[in-house]
Amino acid sequence: MSHVLASPARPWPARVPLILFGVLAATALIGGNKAIVFCLLIALMLTGMPISIALGLTVLIFMFTMTSVPVESVALKLFTGIEKFEIMAIPFFILAGNFLTHGGVARRMIDFATSLVGHWYGGLGLAAVVACALFASVCGSSVATVVAIGAVILPEMERQGYPKRFGAGIIATSGALGILMLPSIIKVIYAVSTNTSIGALFVAGVIPGLLLTGMLCLTTWYIARKNNYPRMARASWAVRFKAFRESAWGLFLVVVVIGGIYSGIFTPTEAAAMSAVYSFFVSVFVYKDMKLAQIPRVLVESASMSAMLLYIITNAVLFSFLMTHENIPQLMADGLMNMGLAPVAFLLAINILLLLAGNVMEPSSIVLIMAPILFPVAQSLGIDPIHLGILIVVNMEVGLCHPPVGLNLYVTSGITRMGITELTVAVWPWLLTMLVFLVMVTYWPTLSIWLPRALGMM
Repeated sequence: MSHVLASPARPWPARVPLILFGVLAATALIGGNKAIVFCLLIALMLTGMPISIALGLTVLIFMFTMTSVPVESVALKLFTGIEKFEIMAIPFFILAGNFLTHGGVARRMIDFATSLVGHWYGGLGLAAVVACALFASVCGSSVATVVAIGAVILPEMERQGYPKRFGAGIIATSGALGILMLPSIIKVIYAVSTNTSIGALFVAGVIPGLLLTGMLCLTTWYIARKNNYPRMARASWAVRFKAFRESAWGLFLVVVVIGGIYSGIFTPTEAAAMSAVYSFFVSVFVYKDMKLAQIPRVLVESASMSAMLLYIITNAVLFSFLMTHENIPQLMADGLMNMGLAPVAFLLAINILLLLAGNVMEPSSIVLIMAPILFPVAQSLGIDPIHLGILIVVNMEVGLCHPPVGLNLYVTSGITRMGITELTVAVWPWLLTMLVFLVMVTYWPTLSIWLPRALGMM
């Protein structure tokens, strides 16, 4: 799960076209002088250094050589940039995800999903998609979903005669549901960056998440039926009820988080803390798959991952401070507005921009940099902030599933021992399905905003 921090190394040829596009776009929108900020960032990224360090060095180089901003201001922003109460939700959701991953919750969800759909063509593949959706609804992390579900179900699929590519393609793409369903670290980052309701964003992902789950299942079933992949015996209702009863403790976390937020019992940040406590209780005292001796290791893993993610956020906050000081977001917003883009064209431009960014950056950095720039323009065009947030999350999902940065590919590669090139070929049917889904989310805003509006959260 530490893959979340550093982007994999990428060869120069793969970066250069995207880098040139970024420089030209920035220069066209904000002019040559201000575009130096992006040129510095891009030049440092070309060296192969992690995006978090590139962001921090860009701020320091530009401010200390081309502005008169006091050093004290930079130091103050460094410490105050992540003081927001909402950011505390991130380490708590990471901790909850680790407890769920190690505590037997994933295995019980797989058993429940298998009892429901295992008798159809590609039964274990369909169960993998459903299990990813169930685990994503309580986890909030794409990488954790891939690890938890993939490590359990992929060896079983291979034993039952499924091609390794088939299972790997399912897990790498379905794992991306981890950031779209109810709780999501990426949604927290977007909400903090744009002052949008975290609770409404959590709920807004439910219907799109269910739709994407259905579409991925349909793709899986079609491929399995076409190739006559194995089916399992139909489970009786008694078996299904038993599997549900055993997985109910894990599934009840959805009620704890969303029920608590919707009823006003606690805030989203407090809900994250509750989810960590509840996950600990279920893993250690209910399922008893996690021993007390394992707790220190889980805490260290969670602290390490949280620290690295917060380091990215801190440097991105510094970069945002630099852009605000130089009035860059307003200049870029004005440039986009002067182009006279209609909402339809603007949403298309957002998708292209975010999909390109997904080739050279990881999701947290993209959201922290792009959201403050795109948000005011979207507001001026009448695009709902919740709709924009879900649109960005779906773009991040796609970015997680394709090279060269796709974290899900690297995690799946570690589980299956397959090469990235082979995995890239394996995910294409499901990746194309996700692109179709992206178009639906982009131009069908009701899909995202209906449920939170119906619950009075907007």
